[in-house]
Amino acid sequence: MDFLIIFKNRFLVVLAGILLYGCIDPFDAVFVDFESAVVIEATITDEMKQQRIFISRSYEFEDDGPVAESNAVVSISDGTGNTFSFQDDGNGVYVSEQIFAAEPGREYQLSVITQDGRSYGSEVTEITPSTILDEIKAERITNDDGVDGMAILADSFDSSGNAKNYRYEYQETYRIIAPTWTPTSLVGEPGGGCALLKVPNTTDDEVCYRTDFSNRIIITSTEDLAEDRVSNFMVRFISRENYIISHRYSILVRQFVQSNEAFTFFETLNELSGSESLFSQTQPGFLQGNVFSNENEDERVLGFFDVSSVSEKRIFFNFDDFYPGEPLPPYIESCRFSSPPIASPAGCVLRPLIESGAGIYAGDNGEPSDGEGPFFVVPRVCGDCNVLGAPEVPEFWIE
Repeated sequence: MDFLIIFKNRFLVVLAGILLYGCIDPFDAVFVDFESAVVIEATITDEMKQQRIFISRSYEFEDDGPVAESNAVVSISDGTGNTFSFQDDGNGVYVSEQIFAAEPGREYQLSVITQDGRSYGSEVTEITPSTILDEIKAERITNDDGVDGMAILADSFDSSGNAKNYRYEYQETYRIIAPTWTPTSLVGEPGGGCALLKVPNTTDDEVCYRTDFSNRIIITSTEDLAEDRVSNFMVRFISRENYIISHRYSILVRQFVQSNEAFTFFETLNELSGSESLFSQTQPGFLQGNVFSNENEDERVLGFFDVSSVSEKRIFFNFDDFYPGEPLPPYIESCRFSSPPIASPAGCVLRPLIESGAGIYAGDNGEPSDGEGPFFVVPRVCGDCNVLGAPEVPEFWIE
């Protein structure tokens, strides 16, 4: 997750005055001329694992993306004398050197010293109450925009009424079947020239799997409800026309219980950014969280240190489970056949296309027309699913 925000129009400054009601305290957004700021994204959980922290630098609209902060000294203390050190894993990711889980009743605090010697800290934070994610289910619906598709819905209930604020992330994994894969491929004649040979296909795959991660803020609150119950909350909507549900699809949904402060931060961030992507450009402002410079109170530090309880569930479904007998969604590429000639007066045509990877064999052209060659080719993505995913079946996969 990335806290960098798009502010494409300066009139968005008025959103900084948004009033948030109930027992959730408001955050003030400060808007200034652009200056690179350290971005600290830290959520530790009650899962016994190597915890992760992300540190980067904000970036301007025209830049390619955030710059990873390398070689920082990162640690978390728990108020009882324990300190958990993190090591630089590359690309701004810092991983705890030992596995640990956040525990109730302990006060956690983050410390970061960047490679230029600047020191940053966080407010003391305790873990939120634990609430079980009761159910994740998939339903075919027509959404408010009139689009037919699959809704991924979450249910949970906290009888104590202490949780109230929830944030969700997901990992979706899906099977990809290359629609024009064949057991035969083309290779150039070893002696050179323009000729090609048909050989057994040992390089291209028909079936692959791909995992994508949620890239938006997904939050809900039961603060104004009669009970602390999340019912049919839509975590994800997938259009019926999206190829990712064409075959078998799985989604792992993670539910984080958040403090009022953390929830307000993410809610305000979501309103101010208006961006589908959390890894997005920042222009003239930032949202102050609970991380700060230990040396300069005027230095801008973007981010939040969150200590959350987590619950997760995974489901699987097939396209036929909800669309029996219906045609599959369109593939990501149209996969139109072409039949380039082997050569032209200017030189070889088909061999460079095959060897560059731009085209892939899809069959024989039994009756070539004028200007056509003896083979059909399609874009590589149509005959080799490696372009989109990997052939290894995930360990968690269930048929």
